[in-house]
Amino acid sequence: MIVYRKSTPLRIRRALAPEPPFWCATAITPYSARRASPVAIDYHDLRASASDRLEVAVCDKPADEIERSTGRLPPPVLIEATEFAEAIFRRGEEVLDYCRAHGVPAVHLVSTRGELPERSGEETTVIAAWPLELERLEALFAEAGRRGGLWGVAVPVLFPVTTDLTALGELVPMAKKSGASFVAAVPVEIDATAKQAIAQSLALDGDDETYAMLFHSRLEPIHVATERHIAALAADAGVSDFIVPPQWPQKSNWNAAVLLTLAATRLLAMEEEIDLAAQLARSARIVAELDKPIARIAEHASLSIVEALDAASVDVLTQWLERGDSAFVRRVNERWRLRRDAGGGS
Repeated sequence: MIVYRKSTPLRIRRALAPEPPFWCATAITPYSARRASPVAIDYHDLRASASDRLEVAVCDKPADEIERSTGRLPPPVLIEATEFAEAIFRRGEEVLDYCRAHGVPAVHLVSTRGELPERSGEETTVIAAWPLELERLEALFAEAGRRGGLWGVAVPVLFPVTTDLTALGELVPMAKKSGASFVAAVPVEIDATAKQAIAQSLALDGDDETYAMLFHSRLEPIHVATERHIAALAADAGVSDFIVPPQWPQKSNWNAAVLLTLAATRLLAMEEEIDLAAQLARSARIVAELDKPIARIAEHASLSIVEALDAASVDVLTQWLERGDSAFVRRVNERWRLRRDAGGGS
Protein backbone atom coordinates (compact mmCIF):
# COMPACT_ATOMS: atom_id res chain seq x y z
CA MET A 1 0.00 0.00 0.00
CA ILE A 2 1.29 3.46 -0.91
CA VAL A 3 -0.03 6.62 0.74
CA TYR A 4 0.83 10.03 -0.73
CA ARG A 5 0.95 13.03 1.55
CA LYS A 6 2.34 16.55 1.67
CA SER A 7 4.74 17.93 2.37
CA THR A 8 8.45 17.32 2.55
CA PRO A 9 11.47 19.57 2.04
CA LEU A 10 13.17 19.33 -1.30
CA ARG A 11 16.14 16.95 -1.07
CA ILE A 12 19.25 18.60 -2.52
CA ARG A 13 22.67 16.97 -2.52
CA ARG A 14 25.85 18.43 -3.98
CA ALA A 15 29.07 16.77 -5.16
CA LEU A 16 32.46 18.41 -5.66
CA ALA A 17 33.40 15.95 -8.40
CA PRO A 18 31.41 13.73 -10.77
CA GLU A 19 30.34 10.35 -9.39
CA PRO A 20 28.99 7.37 -11.31
CA PRO A 21 26.51 6.57 -12.62
CA PHE A 22 24.80 9.96 -13.14
CA TRP A 23 27.85 12.30 -13.08
CA CYS A 24 25.94 15.25 -11.64
CA ALA A 25 27.11 18.09 -9.41
CA THR A 26 23.68 18.55 -7.80
CA ALA A 27 21.01 15.94 -7.15
CA ILE A 28 17.42 17.03 -6.45
CA THR A 29 14.37 14.97 -5.61
CA PRO A 30 10.97 16.40 -4.69
CA TYR A 31 9.76 13.16 -3.09
CA SER A 32 10.75 11.03 -0.10
CA ALA A 33 13.18 8.22 -0.84
CA ARG A 34 11.01 5.09 -0.72
CA ARG A 35 7.99 5.31 -3.00
CA ALA A 36 7.54 1.98 -4.79
CA SER A 37 6.24 -1.43 -3.84
CA PRO A 38 7.33 -4.13 -3.35
CA VAL A 39 10.93 -3.03 -4.05
CA ALA A 40 11.93 0.64 -4.03
CA ILE A 41 15.27 1.97 -5.28
CA ASP A 42 16.80 5.08 -3.78
CA TYR A 43 18.80 6.46 -6.69
CA HIS A 44 20.65 8.88 -4.42
CA ASP A 45 22.12 6.12 -2.25
CA LEU A 46 21.84 3.38 -4.92
CA ARG A 47 20.10 1.07 -2.48
CA ALA A 48 17.05 -1.17 -2.87
CA SER A 49 14.67 -1.81 0.02
CA ALA A 50 11.10 -3.01 0.59
CA SER A 51 8.16 -2.24 2.84
CA ASP A 52 4.54 -3.42 3.04
CA ARG A 53 3.24 0.09 3.54
CA LEU A 54 4.78 3.29 2.23
CA GLU A 55 4.02 6.92 2.98
CA VAL A 56 5.35 9.09 0.17
CA ALA A 57 5.95 12.71 1.08
CA VAL A 58 5.78 15.27 -1.72
CA CYS A 59 7.46 18.67 -1.92
CA ASP A 60 4.79 21.35 -2.32
CA LYS A 61 6.61 24.12 -4.24
CA PRO A 62 10.02 22.90 -5.42
CA ALA A 63 10.94 26.06 -7.34
CA ASP A 64 10.41 28.21 -4.25
CA GLU A 65 12.51 25.83 -2.16
CA ILE A 66 15.35 25.98 -4.66
CA GLU A 67 15.29 29.77 -4.53
CA ARG A 68 15.37 29.73 -0.73
CA SER A 69 18.03 27.07 -0.37
CA THR A 70 20.64 28.28 -2.85
CA GLY A 71 21.51 31.13 -5.12
CA ARG A 72 22.56 28.78 -7.92
CA LEU A 73 22.54 25.12 -8.82
CA PRO A 74 25.98 23.76 -9.78
CA PRO A 75 25.44 21.95 -13.10
CA PRO A 76 24.69 19.40 -14.25
CA VAL A 77 21.65 18.71 -12.07
CA LEU A 78 20.13 15.26 -11.52
CA ILE A 79 16.34 15.44 -11.09
CA GLU A 80 15.25 12.18 -9.48
CA ALA A 81 11.60 11.82 -10.49
CA THR A 82 11.10 8.06 -10.58
CA GLU A 83 8.01 5.97 -9.83
CA PHE A 84 4.29 6.69 -10.00
CA ALA A 85 4.45 9.77 -7.77
CA GLU A 86 5.72 11.72 -10.78
CA ALA A 87 2.70 10.69 -12.84
CA ILE A 88 0.44 12.16 -10.14
CA PHE A 89 2.26 15.28 -8.95
CA ARG A 90 4.76 16.19 -11.73
CA ARG A 91 7.10 17.78 -9.20
CA GLY A 92 10.16 16.53 -11.05
CA GLU A 93 8.94 18.29 -14.16
CA GLU A 94 8.54 21.50 -12.13
CA VAL A 95 12.21 21.25 -11.16
CA LEU A 96 13.06 20.58 -14.80
CA ASP A 97 11.15 23.69 -15.86
CA TYR A 98 13.12 25.70 -13.29
CA CYS A 99 16.40 24.37 -14.69
CA ARG A 100 15.32 25.20 -18.25
CA ALA A 101 14.28 28.72 -17.26
CA HIS A 102 17.67 29.33 -15.62
CA GLY A 103 19.78 27.63 -18.30
CA VAL A 104 20.97 24.84 -15.99
CA PRO A 105 21.89 21.56 -17.76
CA ALA A 106 19.94 18.68 -16.24
CA VAL A 107 19.56 14.90 -16.19
CA HIS A 108 15.89 13.98 -15.75
CA LEU A 109 15.48 10.49 -14.26
CA VAL A 110 12.16 8.67 -14.60
CA SER A 111 11.32 4.98 -14.35
CA THR A 112 9.12 2.22 -15.73
CA ARG A 113 5.99 3.20 -13.81
CA GLY A 114 6.73 6.91 -13.89
CA GLU A 115 6.09 9.56 -16.49
CA LEU A 116 8.16 11.35 -19.10
CA PRO A 117 8.12 15.17 -19.12
CA GLU A 118 5.46 16.66 -21.37
CA ARG A 119 8.05 18.11 -23.74
CA SER A 120 11.72 17.48 -24.46
CA GLY A 121 14.50 20.04 -24.24
CA GLU A 122 18.26 20.19 -23.90
CA GLU A 123 18.29 17.90 -20.86
CA THR A 124 19.32 14.25 -20.82
CA THR A 125 16.32 12.01 -20.13
CA VAL A 126 17.13 8.72 -18.40
CA ILE A 127 14.58 5.92 -18.13
CA ALA A 128 15.41 3.59 -15.24
CA ALA A 129 14.34 0.08 -16.25
CA TRP A 130 12.84 -0.82 -12.88
CA PRO A 131 10.70 -2.75 -12.54
CA LEU A 132 11.78 -4.70 -15.61
CA GLU A 133 8.39 -4.68 -17.33
CA LEU A 134 9.33 -4.90 -20.99
CA GLU A 135 5.91 -4.04 -22.42
CA ARG A 136 5.64 -0.83 -20.40
CA LEU A 137 9.28 0.05 -21.13
CA GLU A 138 8.75 -0.45 -24.86
CA ALA A 139 5.95 2.13 -24.76
CA LEU A 140 8.12 4.58 -22.82
CA PHE A 141 11.02 4.09 -25.23
CA ALA A 142 8.74 4.71 -28.21
CA GLU A 143 7.39 7.89 -26.62
CA ALA A 144 10.90 9.12 -25.79
CA GLY A 145 11.94 8.40 -29.36
CA ARG A 146 9.04 10.40 -30.77
CA ARG A 147 9.91 13.39 -28.61
CA GLY A 148 13.57 13.37 -29.61
CA GLY A 149 16.40 14.85 -27.59
CA LEU A 150 19.16 12.99 -25.78
CA TRP A 151 17.77 10.01 -23.89
CA GLY A 152 18.77 6.57 -22.80
CA VAL A 153 18.24 3.72 -20.37
CA ALA A 154 19.68 2.97 -16.93
CA VAL A 155 19.44 -0.65 -15.81
CA PRO A 156 19.56 -1.08 -12.00
CA VAL A 157 21.47 -4.33 -11.48
CA LEU A 158 19.57 -6.50 -9.00
CA PHE A 159 20.00 -10.26 -8.88
CA PRO A 160 18.17 -12.21 -10.23
CA VAL A 161 15.69 -9.87 -11.98
CA THR A 162 17.92 -7.62 -14.08
CA THR A 163 20.82 -10.06 -14.29
CA ASP A 164 18.77 -12.31 -16.56
CA LEU A 165 20.54 -12.50 -19.92
CA THR A 166 17.39 -13.16 -21.94
CA ALA A 167 15.63 -10.05 -20.60
CA LEU A 168 18.72 -7.90 -21.15
CA GLY A 169 19.05 -9.28 -24.67
CA GLU A 170 15.54 -7.99 -25.41
CA LEU A 171 15.86 -4.67 -23.57
CA VAL A 172 18.92 -3.24 -25.30
CA PRO A 173 17.78 -3.74 -28.93
CA MET A 174 14.36 -2.37 -27.94
CA ALA A 175 15.97 0.82 -26.63
CA LYS A 176 18.20 1.13 -29.68
CA LYS A 177 15.23 0.69 -32.03
CA SER A 178 13.49 3.70 -30.46
CA GLY A 179 16.58 5.91 -30.71
CA ALA A 180 18.27 5.60 -27.31
CA SER A 181 21.72 7.18 -27.20
CA PHE A 182 22.97 5.04 -24.33
CA VAL A 183 22.19 1.98 -22.23
CA ALA A 184 24.06 1.85 -18.93
CA ALA A 185 24.14 -0.33 -15.85
CA VAL A 186 23.47 1.16 -12.42
CA PRO A 187 24.96 -0.83 -9.52
CA VAL A 188 22.50 -1.15 -6.63
CA GLU A 189 22.95 -2.52 -3.13
CA ILE A 190 20.14 -4.87 -2.10
CA ASP A 191 19.19 -4.91 1.58
CA ALA A 192 17.59 -7.89 3.33
CA THR A 193 14.03 -6.57 2.98
CA ALA A 194 14.43 -6.19 -0.78
CA LYS A 195 15.88 -9.69 -1.11
CA GLN A 196 12.90 -11.12 0.72
CA ALA A 197 10.46 -9.17 -1.46
CA ILE A 198 12.23 -10.30 -4.63
CA ALA A 199 12.14 -13.91 -3.45
CA GLN A 200 8.41 -13.69 -2.75
CA SER A 201 7.48 -11.88 -5.95
CA LEU A 202 9.36 -14.34 -8.12
CA ALA A 203 8.19 -17.37 -6.16
CA LEU A 204 11.76 -18.45 -5.62
CA ASP A 205 10.86 -20.80 -2.79
CA GLY A 206 10.88 -23.68 -5.25
CA ASP A 207 14.23 -22.69 -6.74
CA ASP A 208 16.67 -23.71 -4.03
CA GLU A 209 19.79 -22.73 -5.96
CA THR A 210 18.64 -19.19 -6.79
CA TYR A 211 17.25 -18.73 -3.29
CA ALA A 212 20.58 -19.77 -1.78
CA MET A 213 22.48 -17.41 -4.05
CA LEU A 214 20.15 -14.53 -3.21
CA PHE A 215 20.64 -14.86 0.52
CA HIS A 216 23.91 -16.70 1.06
CA SER A 217 26.25 -15.80 -1.81
CA ARG A 218 28.35 -12.78 -2.65
CA LEU A 219 26.34 -11.06 -5.33
CA GLU A 220 28.99 -8.50 -6.24
CA PRO A 221 30.77 -10.72 -8.83
CA ILE A 222 27.46 -11.43 -10.57
CA HIS A 223 26.53 -7.75 -10.49
CA VAL A 224 29.89 -6.62 -11.90
CA ALA A 225 29.75 -9.30 -14.60
CA THR A 226 26.25 -8.08 -15.51
CA GLU A 227 27.40 -4.45 -15.65
CA ARG A 228 30.10 -5.50 -18.09
CA HIS A 229 27.59 -7.57 -20.08
CA ILE A 230 25.24 -4.58 -20.41
CA ALA A 231 28.16 -2.47 -21.60
CA ALA A 232 28.99 -5.10 -24.22
CA LEU A 233 25.37 -5.25 -25.40
CA ALA A 234 25.29 -1.45 -25.66
CA ALA A 235 28.50 -1.40 -27.70
CA ASP A 236 27.16 -4.15 -29.97
CA ALA A 237 24.02 -2.06 -30.51
CA GLY A 238 26.10 1.01 -31.37
CA VAL A 239 25.09 3.15 -28.36
CA SER A 240 27.12 4.52 -25.46
CA ASP A 241 27.56 2.28 -22.43
CA PHE A 242 27.43 5.00 -19.78
CA ILE A 243 24.91 7.69 -18.91
CA VAL A 244 25.84 10.56 -21.19
CA PRO A 245 25.68 13.89 -19.32
CA PRO A 246 24.09 16.94 -20.93
CA GLN A 247 26.44 19.01 -23.06
CA TRP A 248 28.86 16.07 -23.24
CA PRO A 249 30.61 17.32 -26.42
CA GLN A 250 31.84 20.40 -24.54
CA LYS A 251 35.47 20.28 -23.38
CA SER A 252 34.58 21.45 -19.88
CA ASN A 253 36.44 20.64 -16.69
CA TRP A 254 33.45 18.67 -15.44
CA ASN A 255 33.32 16.49 -18.56
CA ALA A 256 37.07 15.94 -18.31
CA ALA A 257 36.58 14.75 -14.73
CA VAL A 258 33.80 12.43 -15.90
CA LEU A 259 36.16 10.89 -18.48
CA LEU A 260 38.84 10.21 -15.87
CA THR A 261 36.39 8.91 -13.28
CA LEU A 262 34.73 6.55 -15.74
CA ALA A 263 38.08 4.94 -16.55
CA ALA A 264 39.09 4.79 -12.89
CA THR A 265 35.78 3.22 -11.83
CA ARG A 266 36.03 0.51 -14.45
CA LEU A 267 39.64 -0.32 -13.64
CA LEU A 268 38.73 -0.68 -9.97
CA ALA A 269 35.72 -2.89 -10.75
CA MET A 270 37.93 -5.13 -12.92
CA GLU A 271 40.60 -5.08 -10.18
CA GLU A 272 43.19 -3.95 -12.70
CA GLU A 273 45.89 -1.27 -12.32
CA ILE A 274 44.56 -0.23 -8.93
CA ASP A 275 47.26 2.39 -8.30
CA LEU A 276 46.68 4.00 -11.68
CA ALA A 277 42.93 4.01 -11.09
CA ALA A 278 43.47 5.83 -7.80
CA GLN A 279 45.64 8.43 -9.56
CA LEU A 280 42.98 8.99 -12.23
CA ALA A 281 40.26 9.41 -9.60
CA ARG A 282 42.40 11.88 -7.67
CA SER A 283 43.13 13.88 -10.82
CA ALA A 284 39.43 13.91 -11.68
CA ARG A 285 38.64 15.66 -8.40
CA ILE A 286 41.45 18.16 -9.00
CA VAL A 287 40.22 18.97 -12.51
CA ALA A 288 36.61 19.36 -11.34
CA GLU A 289 37.70 21.93 -8.74
CA LEU A 290 40.07 23.95 -10.97
CA ASP A 291 39.13 27.59 -11.37
CA LYS A 292 40.64 27.92 -14.85
CA PRO A 293 39.28 25.86 -17.80
CA ILE A 294 41.70 23.10 -18.79
CA ALA A 295 40.99 23.84 -22.46
CA ARG A 296 42.43 27.32 -21.95
CA ILE A 297 45.44 25.96 -20.06
CA ALA A 298 46.15 23.46 -22.83
CA GLU A 299 45.76 26.15 -25.49
CA HIS A 300 48.45 28.37 -24.00
CA ALA A 301 50.73 25.79 -22.36
CA SER A 302 50.65 22.15 -21.26
CA LEU A 303 48.38 20.56 -18.68
CA SER A 304 51.57 19.34 -17.00
CA ILE A 305 51.90 22.80 -15.45
CA VAL A 306 49.04 21.76 -13.15
CA GLU A 307 51.42 20.15 -10.69
CA ALA A 308 48.81 18.02 -8.93
CA LEU A 309 47.91 16.12 -12.11
CA ASP A 310 49.69 12.81 -12.71
CA ALA A 311 51.33 12.10 -16.07
CA ALA A 312 48.73 9.52 -17.16
CA SER A 313 45.87 11.95 -16.58
CA VAL A 314 47.72 14.69 -18.47
CA ASP A 315 48.10 12.34 -21.47
CA VAL A 316 44.44 11.29 -21.33
CA LEU A 317 43.13 14.84 -21.13
CA THR A 318 45.52 16.22 -23.75
CA GLN A 319 44.37 13.61 -26.28
CA TRP A 320 40.74 14.22 -25.36
CA LEU A 321 41.07 17.98 -25.85
CA GLU A 322 42.86 17.57 -29.18
CA ARG A 323 40.89 14.66 -30.68
CA GLY A 324 37.76 14.24 -28.60
CA ASP A 325 38.96 10.81 -27.54
CA SER A 326 41.66 9.07 -25.49
CA ALA A 327 43.37 5.89 -26.62
CA PHE A 328 43.90 4.81 -23.01
CA VAL A 329 40.24 5.31 -22.01
CA ARG A 330 39.15 3.56 -25.19
CA ARG A 331 41.26 0.52 -24.28
CA VAL A 332 39.84 0.46 -20.75
CA ASN A 333 36.30 0.60 -22.12
CA GLU A 334 37.03 -2.19 -24.59
CA ARG A 335 38.36 -4.41 -21.78
CA TRP A 336 35.33 -3.54 -19.65
CA ARG A 337 32.84 -4.74 -22.27
CA LEU A 338 32.64 -8.50 -21.70
CA ARG A 339 29.55 -10.57 -22.33
CA ARG A 340 28.61 -13.07 -19.65
CA ASP A 341 27.50 -15.57 -22.28
CA ALA A 342 31.03 -15.39 -23.74
CA GLY A 343 32.70 -16.37 -20.49
CA GLY A 344 32.56 -13.02 -18.66
CA GLY A 345 30.80 -14.24 -15.53
CA SER A 346 28.20 -16.52 -14.10
